[in-house]
Amino acid sequence: MQFIETIREGDEVVEHYLCSSKQVLKTRAGKTYYSVRFQDKTGTIEGKIWDLNDGIGHFEAGDYVKIDGSVVTFQGGLQLNVRRVRKCQEGEYNPIDYVPMSDYNVDDMYEELIGFIESVEDTYIKQLLEKFFIEDKELANRFKAHGAAKSVHHNYYGGLLEHTLGILRTCDFLAKSYSEVNRDVLIAGALLHDIAKTEEMTELPMVEYTDSGQLLGHIIIAVEWINEKVAQISGFPKPLATIIKHVVLAHHGELEYGSPKKPAVLEAILLHYADNIDAKVKTFSTIMGQSEEEDDWAGYQRLFETNIRKTRY
Repeated sequence: MQFIETIREGDEVVEHYLCSSKQVLKTRAGKTYYSVRFQDKTGTIEGKIWDLNDGIGHFEAGDYVKIDGSVVTFQGGLQLNVRRVRKCQEGEYNPIDYVPMSDYNVDDMYEELIGFIESVEDTYIKQLLEKFFIEDKELANRFKAHGAAKSVHHNYYGGLLEHTLGILRTCDFLAKSYSEVNRDVLIAGALLHDIAKTEEMTELPMVEYTDSGQLLGHIIIAVEWINEKVAQISGFPKPLATIIKHVVLAHHGELEYGSPKKPAVLEAILLHYADNIDAKVKTFSTIMGQSEEEDDWAGYQRLFETNIRKTRY
């Protein structure tokens, strides 16, 4: 298979890809064409179908397609001009080739995550975490497979787990560094803050926001889930449940970034910064990994509001 990351200008490509988006547009002269995006586990490439002839079969976003086309450079990026395309039949493709994967072993990461749960000393918090990550097998499996975002950072198989584990490690370090931190509460917040992304977004390879994701969002859904699990634990202290829910509610840090509440306890503040650090580091490294610039600069990046550079001297 010719993976997208290996495609270069001038290549003639006859291959199977996943169509992740399709738009029907018109040129200035009024001629209809398709603007599409193809993907596999190594990346994506923009495509154009200028001539809607008999060689262009019917397909939609979400379909696996066989394409025949040429690679050109357009506005600094690669573009696949498609001459022929048809929808694939069962057996012509292996779905695993089209799902971007974490660089780390999912089972190893989950074992480390369970180790953090086992390290929690508060019996009520430990029971709460076990109900999510150990007793709820269906949720655990979805959590392992899910990405952490539709785009930007950790948007691949195992990405949500990798992101959560990165935050756990940072929170563990912060709890050891500052004696005034309630480690158990902070660890609980790290584990639960994004757990409802398994409900907010559909599974790979076609990641879209669900109705509940659009209408409620993962923060509100997570709090609803916490309420349900807490109700199953006899004697769970209401003030403790309130604190844990606040840490989850406030982890985006600012109202304009989607937090229903701003952080009001130390653990909420620390979780917000740990979450931000992990997302920013991953985004930065992804941009650098995808940069085709010959020098160390990757150009202006809107997320960072500056031109970013590799640390090389």
